Formats: sequence, structure tokens, C-alpha cells
Amino acid sequence: MDLGIQGRHALLTGASKGMGRACAMAIASEGADITICARGAERLTQTAEEIRRATGATVHTIVADVTTEAGRTKILETCPNPDILLNNAGGSAPGDFRDWGRDEWLAGIELMMLPPILMTRDLVDGMMDRGWGRIVNIVSRSVKIPQLELGLSNGARSGLVGFTAGLARQTISKGVTINNLLPGITDSDGQREHIEGMLIEGGPSYEEIRAARAAGNPAGRYGRPEEIGAYFAFLCSEHAGFVTAQNLLVDGGSYPGTY
Repeated sequence: MDLGIQGRHALLTGASKGMGRACAMAIASEGADITICARGAERLTQTAEEIRRATGATVHTIVADVTTEAGRTKILETCPNPDILLNNAGGSAPGDFRDWGRDEWLAGIELMMLPPILMTRDLVDGMMDRGWGRIVNIVSRSVKIPQLELGLSNGARSGLVGFTAGLARQTISKGVTINNLLPGITDSDGQREHIEGMLIEGGPSYEEIRAARAAGNPAGRYGRPEEIGAYFAFLCSEHAGFVTAQNLLVDGGSYPGTY
């Protein structure tokens, strides 16, 4: 299937590794020119070269922290008019909500909720003026299956999803769709950090927790970042112009509901 995005320009944050990298690779393979952003210069440069070698695509890099105003300014000055925007960032560590005060909650919001909203604010009008755009946020299944130890993610990411639901219905008539991907357990650095945050003295080991999480999924395994990338590429395609304001699970069937 030709996704119809050859020559489109995509801006992807948090794209040096894991799901962000997989998303960049997927649309570069479809002929999109890409700009990838991350905080770590060495890993970002390595990823850019890997994508170039694998796809022949034009790949630009921006070393910046999207959670800061200075970082967002740098990104937008370098890539002011993308056709496609991926908002991707890490999550807060698991923990007990009794241990979190105001500072921890604000940090969670500033990591998982505000950067995608602010990036969208600064780019969506240009997309609508040009008559075409795709905005995708990588969120988490925690907005549909809240996990007690992920209270910061449950709250902050749900705020992003609520914001998206309203805006996406205002932009689609101008050719701009906005959707959220909700990954389940995916074989990525984020999953490793999640499991490490669940370790307690005398409790199950890292390997035991990891194996149990895979066994507890109906698919019996972790998702692959490439599977997230493929879904992202379709949402960015010409074929997905009638899909907006959706929260799309990629979780191996772990969500227990019918709807």
C-alpha cells in the first residue's frame, strides 16, 4: 500500500530510541523527510545515520529537550512547518501517590501533558492553513486501564487525551487529524524502567516480573516498537484522513472491555 506521504516532512520528538525511533524509521521508509529530536546527541546522531542507511531518507536532527521552553523554541525555529508531528516523551516512574507532593505532580504534567499541547498549539494552525496535517501523540494504555503505581501517568496523560478530543474535531475539516496511540507492554527502554521501578527488596526479580507481564498479556509477549511504528505510519497516511480524535490501543488485547 502506498501511504501517500512521500515528500512530506515529519517532526518527531523523543525519536532517538524505542517507539519514537520506530515511528521515524517507518515513515522514512515511506519516503517522508524527517526531523528527529531528543536530548542525547550521541544516540540521536547514531539513530539518524541508521535511518539514512536503511531508507535513503533525508534525516535532520535537533538536540533539544521538548519539556523546556528553550527546547521547544529551538525545535520550532529549526523545523517550523512540518506536515506531520509526533509527540513522544518518557513517563514518570512508578510509585505510591502518598509519596507525591505538588512538585511531583507538576513535573508529571510538564513531562507528559504540556509539551504535546504546546507543540500542537504552535504547529496546528500552519497545518490547517496548508490544508493537510497529521498529529499523533504516543500516550499509554494507562488512560484506559489505570494502574495504581502509574498515578502520575494516569492523571497527566488523561489530561492530554481530554484536550485532544476537543481540538481534533475542530481541525479535521481543514485536513488535519489528531490521534493518540495507546501502547501496552512494549519491548522498549521505557518498559525496562517501569519494571525497575516496581522492584522491592525481597520481591520478585526483574526477570520474574518481566516474564509475568508477558505471560499475562493475551498475546503472550511484549509488543515490538516496529508495530507501533507501522500503526503510526498508517495514521499519517492519506488513507487515514477520516480518522481523528481516536485513542487507539496497541496492546495485544490486554484491555478487557468490549468498547
